[in-house]
Amino acid sequence: MKILGISAFYHDAAAALTIDGLPVAAVQEERLSRSKNDPAFPMRAIEWCLDQAGLEPEALDAAIFYERPALKFDRVLMTLLRGFPQSWRIFPKAMKNMVGEKLWVRGIVSAQLGIPARRVHFTDHHLSHAAAAFLTAPTEEAAILTADGVGEWATLTVGQGSKRPGGPVDIRLLREVRFPHSLGLFYSAFTAWLGFPVNEGEYKVMGLAAYGAPRFADEVRRILRRTPDGAFSLDLGYFDYHRAVDAAYSRRFVDLFGPPRDRFEPVDPGTAQGRHYADVAASAQRVLEEVIVDIATAFRKETGLADLCLGGGVALNGVANARILREAGFERLFVPSAPGDAGCALGAALWADRILFGQPHRDCPDHPFWGPAVEPDDLARLAAEDGLAFERAAEADMIDNVADAIGRGAVVGWMEGAVEFGPRALGHRSILADPGDAAMRDRINRDIKFRESFRPFAPVVPVEQAATFFELPPGGARLGRFMSGVFPVRPEWRDRLRAVTHVDGTARVQVLEAAMAPRLHRLLGAYGRCHGIPVLLNTSFNIAGDPIVTSAAEGYSTFRRAGMDLLVADDVVVRRDRARQAQRMEVMA
Repeated sequence: MKILGISAFYHDAAAALTIDGLPVAAVQEERLSRSKNDPAFPMRAIEWCLDQAGLEPEALDAAIFYERPALKFDRVLMTLLRGFPQSWRIFPKAMKNMVGEKLWVRGIVSAQLGIPARRVHFTDHHLSHAAAAFLTAPTEEAAILTADGVGEWATLTVGQGSKRPGGPVDIRLLREVRFPHSLGLFYSAFTAWLGFPVNEGEYKVMGLAAYGAPRFADEVRRILRRTPDGAFSLDLGYFDYHRAVDAAYSRRFVDLFGPPRDRFEPVDPGTAQGRHYADVAASAQRVLEEVIVDIATAFRKETGLADLCLGGGVALNGVANARILREAGFERLFVPSAPGDAGCALGAALWADRILFGQPHRDCPDHPFWGPAVEPDDLARLAAEDGLAFERAAEADMIDNVADAIGRGAVVGWMEGAVEFGPRALGHRSILADPGDAAMRDRINRDIKFRESFRPFAPVVPVEQAATFFELPPGGARLGRFMSGVFPVRPEWRDRLRAVTHVDGTARVQVLEAAMAPRLHRLLGAYGRCHGIPVLLNTSFNIAGDPIVTSAAEGYSTFRRAGMDLLVADDVVVRRDRARQAQRMEVMA
């Protein structure tokens, strides 16, 4: 069967195509439109997926949307009515937003693709998250936990899944927490208060939390409370997201934690105000961890299952993930490369294949590389047109040259093969650098990424040596496969890994198996042979505000705008002409 999965109209729109039960293509709309977190109907992504498989839309057996718009409309309408008369000002805007396009998805999909409406199907939002987490994981039976802002009504679910290659699949969601009580929206309220963009800046809160102390944990527990059934509830008097379209927290929230940060105000944890922001972030992070670890621990005792599959936007919180793995009792924790809404496109397609149409299970390839491939000839042409020298080298020579350049302080834009599916660069669209120079961290934040100075960078390390440098609990290597866990750097290596060691002594580690990214694995080996430590700084190949690069042209543009020294696309290497750049700056002056 040929099934197209679609997520759209909230944030991180995406499309994914499965054929005979296996993924063949998946890409976020932002990677093609170049609009970060693009929520629009993903026509570019859909067209690319179909072109990749050589299909016309009429060849599709089904298109499946990642949630049920009618149920979401029910939730929006009921919430506004319950909030009346306070909600009357936003009622017209909310209705226009829903009725304008989000409610008529079947007709939109049918019209855009030119397929009969009977081939357009829907699944539940959290079932899409559950399927994305469970059906892509190398486990046959697992507990499933999903947590995000909100789907239709659910904000957190627990369930179980079972599958056998060639056999039937079962996914059952057993219980749920419903809107407006939400861990994702709780965390987003702090994101907004800290002046970061909601649905994008939550990872900044996690990074800032390491600079603070949880001095306000008791105040946070006052607004996020545990319930006798083992779940949680929010004191809604501190929030406004259930009453307003463009607000997250209320006046009581401000009275409790102080005035919000202006988004243009620098965040400096070295100042009194900066420490206050960091302490509030640390408090929110601590309480989030407590709640989700407790829920996971209780569910482990209830199910007795060894594996947990975690999905939803909250699964991007690597600090919480690591605590779940250490403390909840599960032997393995599986988080997909795209646990958020983009990944729901793939989850919906797999759910439709296995559950809706009852096809036998097939194990998915265990990698994140489902998007457009880089074209090295395009990079060679662009460099030649711009008067920059480039070279094509045999792989062994190229790897040795790049390892040597990094050892001498070069920052490298690294592109190879298909782009990653998900928010993190996992070795195909990365910026790589020396992990040992603390000044390198500041240089990349300031001169290349153009982002906040407190933001940490990730290390990438071969799985064979990961435990030498990082304190990985049992199962930690698996959690690190898609950079989904934050672990301590071993004290004896922190000085040698200063650029990737966060202020609290931890790092969000990518643990790399050779089979997943062989060329990067060989580069790590070459760097280790030359410099004694097979670890590199790995951050996403983009600058602040831009999506991760997809094509050679986008990589080249970013390379020229930022202060990188080398750009690699498969076997093509371009070096920055520093002398020519200096001459241009003199002319401009």
